[in-house]
Amino acid sequence: MATHEHELADAPTQPRARELWLQHAAGFIVFEDVRRYAMERIDPKLTGKARAAVQKGIDDAVYGLMMVIDGVSGGLSNAKHKVNLNLTVRLETRGEVKRIESEVDLFQGDGMCMGYHGWLEGDFGSDPVVLSAKPMSKKKAPKKKNNK
Repeated sequence: MATHEHELADAPTQPRARELWLQHAAGFIVFEDVRRYAMERIDPKLTGKARAAVQKGIDDAVYGLMMVIDGVSGGLSNAKHKVNLNLTVRLETRGEVKRIESEVDLFQGDGMCMGYHGWLEGDFGSDPVVLSAKPMSKKKAPKKKNNK
């Protein structure tokens, strides 16, 4: 289920706990909106070894992304310059006036690669990132127009 279908839990108030929570929240987003997205699109006709190979490919790609985020790989350079990706996770207030309450540069964090193995098992830390799935809207899907 995509992250927009979950309700965010309140962030811890202690600075170190909040820093870890933000990193777990980043992992949750990647696992739900990248990994699960890809897993749900595996051809249902695949079975056995083929399905396992596709799943391993998805997990390997997600781990490769974690290595880029951590700075293990993913930089280009020459004698004068360097280009790399930088990913920051932020806790922001909502409403008309948005304010950043906390942020973590994931390159400087505890390591997305370290979190990856726990996230595979559904472990997103001791402080919950999400409370539950948001209730589904009771609105019915719009009827398709008959184009005759």
